[in-house]
Amino acid sequence: MALLTLHNVRKAYGALTVTDDVSLSVEPGQTLGILGPNGAGKTTLFNLISGDARCDAGRVEYEGRDITRLKPHQRCRAGIGRSYQVPQPFGNMTVFENLVTAACFGGGQREEEAWETAHTVLTQTGLLPHTNKPAGGLTLLNRKRLELARALATNPKLLLLDEIAGGLTEHEAAQLVDELRRIKSQGVTMIWIEHVVHALLSIADRLFVINFGQKLAEGEPRAVMDNAEVRRVYMGMEA
Repeated sequence: MALLTLHNVRKAYGALTVTDDVSLSVEPGQTLGILGPNGAGKTTLFNLISGDARCDAGRVEYEGRDITRLKPHQRCRAGIGRSYQVPQPFGNMTVFENLVTAACFGGGQREEEAWETAHTVLTQTGLLPHTNKPAGGLTLLNRKRLELARALATNPKLLLLDEIAGGLTEHEAAQLVDELRRIKSQGVTMIWIEHVVHALLSIADRLFVINFGQKLAEGEPRAVMDNAEVRRVYMGMEA
């Protein structure tokens, strides 16, 4: 059974239809990469999965259960963790406090358990040396790591990553990819929106390409990247 399935979801803002009749599914343990031009509707798709936006039509199923009307915190407690394209830490709190807050309020953990979770995630994401630093003073790489760490602290079964490699150097992106490989090896299912295509291709089991709010292509990564329409729309290349 698929861990997550979207059935013909649609979202419009006024006259602008952002996500139009999109269906997709992801199996447990898979990594699904999502590609598309800017403004294609990728982040809106995440918002519909996480509950930050409500579907105008269609439904969202998670573990075989209809969660279309659940609120974001309910989806998080059910095991859907999320990072945002622009990191959103509590800037005046330390890195450790950010993770304890995520574990307690996002993951529903007791304080003692949340402390243990925070320490584990700090080690896992390379943030241990920054434990007691204010989150607002971190470098971009470490803010990205903290964004990932906060999602992990909720103990997700499904992890939504929104352009987590964006703005990083080649070396920094490679470090982040290594961390994501370790997370994947632990059985966490991931859906990853990314413009750093080589990073995405190194992990993704399948690709889903969206354009103007509709599915353009879906399938095995290399086959999708060789698709003439994908090359034209996403990379500006004629076949």
